[in-house]
Order: sequence, then C-alpha cells, then structure tokens
Amino acid sequence: MADLEAVLADVSYLMAMEKSKSTPAASASKKIVLPDRTVRSVTHKHLQKMYENSFDKIFNQQIGFLLFKEFCSTLCDEPVPQLKFYEEIKRFEKLETDEERWRVGKEIYDQFIMRELLSSSHTYSERAIESVKKHLSKYNPNNPKNSLPSNLFEPYKKEICDLLRGRIFDKFIESEKYTRFCQWKNFELNIQLTMNDFSVHRIIGRGGFGEVYGCRKADTGKMYAMKCLDKKRIKMKQGETLALNERIMLSLVSIGEGCPFIVCMTYAFHTTDKLCFILDLMNGGDLHYHLSQHGVFSEKEVKFYAAEIILGLEHMHLRSVVYRDLKPANILLDEHGHVRISDLGLACDFSKKKPHASVGTHGYMAPEVLAKGVAYDSSADWFSFGCMMYKLLKGHSPFRQHKTKDKHEIDKMTMSMTIELPETMSNEMRTLLEGLLQRDVDKRLGSMGRLAEEVKEHPFFKDVDWKQVYLLKLTPPLIPPRGEVNAADAFDIGNFDEDDTKGIKLTEADQELYKNFPIVISERWQQEITGTQSN
Repeated sequence: MADLEAVLADVSYLMAMEKSKSTPAASASKKIVLPDRTVRSVTHKHLQKMYENSFDKIFNQQIGFLLFKEFCSTLCDEPVPQLKFYEEIKRFEKLETDEERWRVGKEIYDQFIMRELLSSSHTYSERAIESVKKHLSKYNPNNPKNSLPSNLFEPYKKEICDLLRGRIFDKFIESEKYTRFCQWKNFELNIQLTMNDFSVHRIIGRGGFGEVYGCRKADTGKMYAMKCLDKKRIKMKQGETLALNERIMLSLVSIGEGCPFIVCMTYAFHTTDKLCFILDLMNGGDLHYHLSQHGVFSEKEVKFYAAEIILGLEHMHLRSVVYRDLKPANILLDEHGHVRISDLGLACDFSKKKPHASVGTHGYMAPEVLAKGVAYDSSADWFSFGCMMYKLLKGHSPFRQHKTKDKHEIDKMTMSMTIELPETMSNEMRTLLEGLLQRDVDKRLGSMGRLAEEVKEHPFFKDVDWKQVYLLKLTPPLIPPRGEVNAADAFDIGNFDEDDTKGIKLTEADQELYKNFPIVISERWQQEITGTQSN
C-alpha cells in the first residue's frame, strides 16, 4: 500500500509540473482579483512617499514597462518610435555572436538612425551616432579585435529614456494605464501568503529543521519548491538565528538581477508552526546523487559544472556573502542538466564583520574556518570549491582517505596533509587544484584581490566563453531522466518523529521573533505574473 501511495504521489507531482510548464495559468486554481481602481489615489501617495513613482522606478519594473508600452501604443497623435528602438536595443544586447550583432545592429541603424538622419528628424546626440557608426564600419568578421560590443547602443538607451521621461511620462501618470499600475502595486504590497495559496505535492527532501516539498502557486499555476522549517524543532535546537539568517541571505542573493546558478527565493511567509521559503524548483537531483549513479566525472564534465558554480559563487561574493557549505549534495540540477547552488542556511554576510565560526561540512571546510578565532571571508569558498572539484573527479574528498568518517581525522588532514595529485590529471587541472587548495589564504586562487576573475582566468578554463556559460548555452554533460522525480522515494525520505518536539511550547515571544519574516521579492513576483497573466 505504501508503494502504491508513493507512485500516486510521484504521478500527481509529475503531472502538475508538466501542466505548469505548458500552460501555467490554465493550471491555476485561484483567480487574481485586482483591487478596485479607486486605490489609485492612496497607492499613488504611497509610491510618492517611497520615491517609487519616478520614470526610472516604473520603467525598470516588468509590469511598469509593459503598461507604459501599452500606453505609448495608444498615443495616436504622438507616435513613440523610441520605445520600439529601446526594445530592439535590448534584443541586440542578448545576441550571442558578432555575426548576429552586426546583422541586427545594421538593421537597427538603418531603421532608427539613418532613416531619421535622412528626414532630419534625428533627435539624438552626435556622440551617440558617431560611436555606433564607427563600430559598425570597422567590424571585420576575421578580426576579433574589431568585434561588436553588446553595449554598442548604450548611449542611445540613456538618451531614449531622457526623451521618454518628459512629457510622455507625465501623460502616462494621468492615464488609465497608470491606474492599472497602481492596482497591481497595491495588490503586490498587500500580499499575505498562507498555505491556502499553494497546492502542496510530494516531499522531495529533508533537512535538520524541516522538509522540502514540490508545490504549485494557486493563482498563477507556477511550480516552486516549498522549504518548511518547524518552529518547535528550531526552538528545540536553538536554531532561531540560523533560520532568520537564511531568510536574510536568500533576500540578498535574490533581490535585483537574480543569478541562474543559485536557488533563489520569491516569497517567505510563516504559519503558527512553520517558516516557509518559496524557492526555485530544481527537478534534476543533486550532484552527490548523480556522482553515486554516474560514477566519477571526466575533466571536461567537471569543467562544465565548475564554470556554472563559479558564476554562482561570484554572484554571492560580489554581495559580500560567503556560502560556507559548498559540496556536491548542495548543487542541484534542473531538468536540462544546468546547476544551481542551494541551501543558504550557513551563508554569512561579511560586509561589516568577518565571521569566525567553524561551520560547514568536514572534508570541505577551509583551514581558516577550522582554526579557532580566525576571521575569514569569501576565500573559504574557493578552498571548498577545490575540494568539491576533487570529489567529482576522484569520488572522495582530498582529505578523506580510506573512507574514514572520523571528523577529527578529516580536520587534522585538512590542516596538515600535503595532497599528491595523480599524474593522470592534466597539468591545468593539477595547477588549478593546487591554487584552490592553498592553505595560505594570501596565495589561494580567488583570494588574491581579484576574486572570481582569478579562477576564471586560470588556463584550465581558457576555452570557456563565460558569456555563453551565463546564458546557459553550454551543453550539460548529464541530462536528468525526463518523467522521473529524481529524488528519493517519499517513504525513504521519511518524516520527523513528532514525539521529539512534544514538550516544546511556542510562546508569544517565540512568534514575535518572526514578525518580519514574510517577504515578497518584487522582481521575481512580477516575472511570475507577467509570465502567466495578461495585464
């Protein structure tokens, strides 16, 4: 019977994922109802007070841009070609090759620049014109020195925005489209999520404080992972600071321009007994699981995973976040085989004060993390990164010999053992690992002043096109089986013993700790809405 229930849970989960991918809105079980248009006045005042109703603030939000674009399309007496020009520039910036950039760049020049020059209606500066003309005329497909930069039209973008922010934007603020913007913003500002806003499917993982489930957002049909931490278990283990820190770290890496190599958060909310994180759903299992199924990876395969992980670490480090728990089990695959760093429970902000705590997983922790009372920063992650690469290549941590599970022995090896890298490794791989596994932080790759750039410029990565990596254009070495959950059986994952927390009572003071826990990441919510709804 248990086997049948597990199969049914898997089937239900997989069906929900397929439906969400094809027609997310059609799978929504709850309709979004915007507040009445009379909220315009109070929302407008709030946006003014928060300095959120300027041209730049509205234009750079997905919902704001779409509504402004719709408004411009209604200006029959005053066409707004600048907006189409702007969209074409944004399209140009995403192109991958010089050949594509030259072809599209020439089209943009002919349509939006040359045509206006010929009709003497060009309102842009001479500097912008000359910059574009110079690059297009000098382009030579056989000379990489004359390649076309993706920011070729950057001067025009600024001037277009300057033109739009004047009279046209003033008219937008007086329009019905701005009223609709206020309705959406009012809706966003009043989001108060509960469990009723999600259809929760099977369990896909378990940690120290709770479980992770696959879930579907009721009003948009979008699939997410829901990480639920048990408040009583947190209290029993005195983990309040860790739980709140995870929410802060997830906010730091998720706000603004997200990273395709980190499992980011869209929402956080809490119930009387749970803290809930709504995260990117990764269906492909983790690298630890695939290492056990696939066996060790080749250098070429490791290079792929390493490149994507480097960009994830770089995103964190530029925000002064040290991850502190890099290992194969925390690297999740999506359905296409691309990877993301997950579980920021041990991550730490070092912008104001460097951490001293010895936290992480034995066999991956840097010497400075193991040493008592020694401050460290992002340098620790590069050591862990070296350990993880070694594990993917050899099947074990460089400091875990003979499959020992003795943590003290592993730590002692980390602090003192000289690693002998096998001759079967390429010279580039050996020098990379030697640079990453340096005990002396000042000599460690990634820790000598230029952060991730030092690692990216190592000869091992000489043939890597980092822009292609960021755009997820490289072919993954392993594509997870389609139509499978790629997680342990629900019954194998198991449940917590509720008797453990039977005597734990949650007080008003306990609940007060979490009063600021709820959050909606605006950019990510707007992505969800614009991807599934009509305005």
